[in-house]
Parts: sequence; structure tokens; C-alpha cells
Amino acid sequence: MSSEVMHEVNPTIGTERISAKIDRTHYLANLVKLRNADCPDWMKTARDQASAIVQEMAIPSARDEDWRFTDLSELVQTEFETVEQSAALGFEHIKAYMLPETVNSRLVFVDGVYAPDLSSIDDLPEGIFLGSLAQSHEFLPQVSDHFGKLPGGEEVFTALNTASVTDGALVWIPKNQSVEQPIHLLMIATGTANHLIQPRVLVIAESGSRSTILEDYVALGDRAYFVNSVAEIHIADNAKVIHSRVQRDSQSAFHIAKTAVSQARDSQYSGVAVHFGSALARHNWETYSQGEQTHSDMLGLSWIDSDRLADTHSLIAFSKPHCTANQVNKCIADDKAHAVFNGRICVPKLAQHTDAAQLSRNLLLSPKARIDTKPQLEIVADNVKCAHGATVSQLEDDAVFYLQSRGIDSDSARKLLTYAFATEIINNIPVESLRTRLQAQVRSANQV
Repeated sequence: MSSEVMHEVNPTIGTERISAKIDRTHYLANLVKLRNADCPDWMKTARDQASAIVQEMAIPSARDEDWRFTDLSELVQTEFETVEQSAALGFEHIKAYMLPETVNSRLVFVDGVYAPDLSSIDDLPEGIFLGSLAQSHEFLPQVSDHFGKLPGGEEVFTALNTASVTDGALVWIPKNQSVEQPIHLLMIATGTANHLIQPRVLVIAESGSRSTILEDYVALGDRAYFVNSVAEIHIADNAKVIHSRVQRDSQSAFHIAKTAVSQARDSQYSGVAVHFGSALARHNWETYSQGEQTHSDMLGLSWIDSDRLADTHSLIAFSKPHCTANQVNKCIADDKAHAVFNGRICVPKLAQHTDAAQLSRNLLLSPKARIDTKPQLEIVADNVKCAHGATVSQLEDDAVFYLQSRGIDSDSARKLLTYAFATEIINNIPVESLRTRLQAQVRSANQV
């Protein structure tokens, strides 16, 4: 009845709204049609459940609260195609992205397709599984107990990924096993066609284990492809995962991602997310504390220019007492770029004695740049220590003047301060060669 009244009052507006809904529903349905029909039997249940969810949904619009600052109009106007087969790449194509620390612990995917010839997984410690998710069930049948089980699977792009999944990267760290070398998950987009690429990552860290994971998205070409990635990280009792996620896609690309982390009692998660690439980037970063005395660190950096957009939506959800978390998110926006940060910390009544801090720091390098930030605490428990804060500003004149008083000209002073602002996050990446390359990329972008 309400829609009929709306048409009577303003039929033009009503028609536009219905048309937009139909178009975005149809567009999402077409994305699902691009999926490969073949998948391992153990994935079919999860795929079918996700497909049923997607059929009831549409690509979000600005009318959706979680997407009101992220305009997907350009995405829905772009036609994508499926990846028919993996491109034939050699080591010379990926040499610039290989890391000396991961020479024996590298898993490579090209346009979302596992590339065993480019991977190096032969010399890992006994018991560790690093390889194809599709092939893992033969060795680890219990992998299906973890796949697609974290909260948030009903979100539209997460459901699209699950409905389309045929393979992915699996990292399985056995009980009480410590992996000294970092594990590099290198996700390469050839960028030679408007591909829809849907990487999937599943990390299972069993009780008492220690591991370092690098999730690295890079591009060889500059076409307007679409990366829709999902990473699930399960951290068992007393386990620790150090996780770095770096996004360096083509600046014509679209990149939408979900990282969901589950933490059991006494576990630790230390995450760093750095976003430099793509025309439009969205990262949903979620941690779920499901046991007592967990600790989470979430450090993020987005640096964008031109008219690009970078959006980080994070969630730190507690459910047990005596847990801690620390989050610092930074955005740097230049030219006409638009950065978004929306961070939620949820502390229900059962999560007494929670200690959580969240800080959003943002730097505008241009008067036409825009940053929207919303740190958010949702607290029901009455015995907690929680704090949040946000700043959006240009470089401080006092800091620039101080450097000038030391003989540094104004332009160089501003570049040095911007470099320092960014590298405060980058310096937390635990792998020296990757950290050094990202620092060099910051210097190049900032012309330091």
C-alpha cells in the first residue's frame, strides 16, 4: 500500500527508486552467473546457502546506511567477465613482488586461480598445510568445519564470494607449532581484461601455534577489473597470528574485501592493513572475541589521491570478559580523493573488564579532499575501560615551522611530516623487505 501511495504522490521518484532496485538486483544476479559451476563436493552446501542469500539481495546504494559514503554507481555500470583460465606467467612477471623471507613459503594465485608453478611450499615444517583450498579436503577433511562459519557471511559481497568459490588459499598451522618464516599469499591480477576475481583465504591456527601471514594484492595491468575477496582467520586457544594485508591494485580497479577473525581464549591477533591501490576500495575488517583474555591490534592506513575512494568499515565484537583491543586507523587524502572510516566496538553485558581503545587520525593534503570518520562505541557492560577519538586536519603549522627552524624548506617539511604520518603504520609490518618496499612507495608518492 505504501508504494502505491508513493506513486500517487510522486510517480517519477517512485519509478526511479524501483528501477534502481531492479537494476542493482539484476546486476548482482549477473555477477553470480559468472561463477564456475564446478567445485569440490564439500563446498557445495556453503555455495548453495550463499546463493540463496544473494538471490534476495541487490548491490548496495547510498540509501543503505553502511554504504552511504561509498557510491557503487561506477561499479554497476561496468561489465565484468569470468576468468576462463589462468594466464601463463613466469617468475620474471612476479619477481618484483617476491620476498626473500618467503622463498619457501609462497602461495601464488593469478586472477584468482592457483598457480602451483609460481608457488614455493616444499620446505615448510612438518604438519603445516599451505596450498589449494579445493585440494585440502583430501588431507584435512575437517577443513569444512571452518569454511564459511564466521559471522557476517550474509553481507552481500561476502555471500557473492561464497556463492562463487571454487578454490582459495588454505593455511593450517597445527597445535603448538611455530612457523619462523612468514607465509606469503600473493594475489596477482593480470589487469588485461575486466575480470571478476574472487580470492578466498582460510587461515586455521590451532591451539598454541604461532604464525605470520602476508596477504598481498598486486596488479600487472591497468584494466578496470573487480577483486571481491574474503579472508577467514580462526585463532584457537593461546594461538597468535600476525597478519598483514597489503592492497596495491591497479588504480582503475575495484576492490571490495572482507576480513573476519575469530579469537578463542588467550589468543592474540595483530593485524596491519595498508591500502594504496584501486579506484574504489572497501575493506570490512571484523574481529570476534569468543573467549576470555583475548587481545587484538588493528592498524590501518589508506593513502589515496586523484578522485579515488577508500572505505574501511571495522568491527571489534567482544563476548567474554577480560579482553583487550587497540585500533589505530589513518587516512591520507589528496586532490579530490574521498576516504571513509567507520569503526565499531561492541561490548555486551557479558564482556566485563574490557579494555579497548580506538583512534582515527586523518590527514587532508588538498582543500578538495574529503574524509568522513565515525569511531563508534556500543557499550552495555558497566565495568569497562573504553576510549575512542578522531581527528581530521591538515599538517600542523607548528610542526612545519619547527622543521623550517632546523633549515628545512616548507615543501620538504610537509613531505617529511606526511611520510612520518604514513610510516607509523607501515613500520608495524613484520617482514623487512615488504616494509622497505612500502616505505619506498610512500617516498615516491610523496616525492620525499
